[in-house]
Amino acid sequence: MDNKRDNTTDIVSEKRPSLFVSLIPVAILIALIVVGAIVFGDELTDGPSQIALLGAAAVGALIGIYHLKIPWEKLEGGMLDNLSKTGSAIFIILMIGALTAAWIQSGVVPTMIYYGLKIINPSIFLLITFLFTGIISCILGSSWTTVGTIGLAMLTIGRVLGYDDGWLAGAILSGAYVGDKISPLSDTTNLSSSISGVKLSEHIKYMVITNVPAFIICAVVFGIAGFFVEIESSLDVEQQCREISGEYNVSLWLLLIPAGTIFMIYKKISPFLTLCLSAVIGVVVALFAQPQIIQQISPYGESITSYIYAPIKILASSVDVETDNKILDGLVDTGGMGGMIKTIWLVISVVGFGGIMESAGYIECITRHIMKYIKSTVSLVAATVGSCCFCNILLSDQYISILVSGKMFGDLYDKGGYERRLLARSIQDSATVTSVLVPWNTCGVYHSGMLGIPTLTLLPYCVFNYISPICSIAVAAIGYKIYRFGKRIR
Repeated sequence: MDNKRDNTTDIVSEKRPSLFVSLIPVAILIALIVVGAIVFGDELTDGPSQIALLGAAAVGALIGIYHLKIPWEKLEGGMLDNLSKTGSAIFIILMIGALTAAWIQSGVVPTMIYYGLKIINPSIFLLITFLFTGIISCILGSSWTTVGTIGLAMLTIGRVLGYDDGWLAGAILSGAYVGDKISPLSDTTNLSSSISGVKLSEHIKYMVITNVPAFIICAVVFGIAGFFVEIESSLDVEQQCREISGEYNVSLWLLLIPAGTIFMIYKKISPFLTLCLSAVIGVVVALFAQPQIIQQISPYGESITSYIYAPIKILASSVDVETDNKILDGLVDTGGMGGMIKTIWLVISVVGFGGIMESAGYIECITRHIMKYIKSTVSLVAATVGSCCFCNILLSDQYISILVSGKMFGDLYDKGGYERRLLARSIQDSATVTSVLVPWNTCGVYHSGMLGIPTLTLLPYCVFNYISPICSIAVAAIGYKIYRFGKRIR
């Protein structure tokens, strides 16, 4: 009985944070990130971002414990709860590292580069990149897998053709997020529909209204850019193709590996198992298709031990392959699962900061003040979009942003008489696509690291990621197929 009374006393003694207090960890995070960016530059995600997130989380926890009287157990529970929501992403990240390494060393990616250079017209390359990555991401349902495989191939081809890294990354990421946003296989699409209480099929149909205009605008932008962007290429494309085929055994048969991956996704095999099986198939094929690469990787020469050592090495850790081609040199040095450790470190740091912000009530306080300004359909959708973008900056993870925004705005949409489809679409139009624009967000870190291009360099060119939130608000302003209390607004 005494213990029960003590616990009750602890709960009652907790204070609700003010807006000023809630913004302190945010201000500290932004300050540390800015300092880190100035001091470390492109090395921001090699540790400074993680230190900033954990430092801001520590400040938030100290304020919670000593000023708001929140027990540490509650704050720790918030972090563990967030870890359970995003923990599966850690295993996906590991498998993407293994898959990327396997596809490169087996010759899949070099084959894509070889035939891409042969058939793609430089003037329409940006448009082709956007459309191709968009189609592939719709099939795979993942921007991460798309960028780590097809995206790397298109980036390499574009560099050979002389395109600027910013434009290339913008076209790749814009296309990759088309599928991540609308594919029925996308985890964010499923998460947005489930947290909003909307059937997946209805959610996707409703998404088309904002996705189609955004897609068309992007296609026009990248189509026009291909003719006007200055291309600085001093490389002989035919010579590049000869060098690629000289280093790797190029064959269209190798493309059966990504085809098999697409088939597994079509059969609805879990993403983790699909990536795992595809990676294993890739390294097995490498043993037969690229024996010269295997011998480079293994210190055991042509012995049978090499055929055990090399596949494990490719999947698990750093592999350095020497080539006479400067384009390939930047691609074929893979990191496997070990190369994804920094990204996982960041994910864990994000989980810690997000957990503290949510469990201490800081997020609830900030959004409560935002909700005071909601007066119309446009302001409601704009507030949802803005909140998702804000959460991507603050909580540094798109999954947590989707979950937090869905919980915060659900009752508000119900009280206003709006369909939950509008909530699901507003979340998907913002939380999913803007995550890549934040340098310390898990998506921003992953894509920047995978492409080898700083987030601030690629940020201005991610057209689809800017247009989607704008289209969401614009459609709300027009009122097209938006219903309130069962009646169409306009």
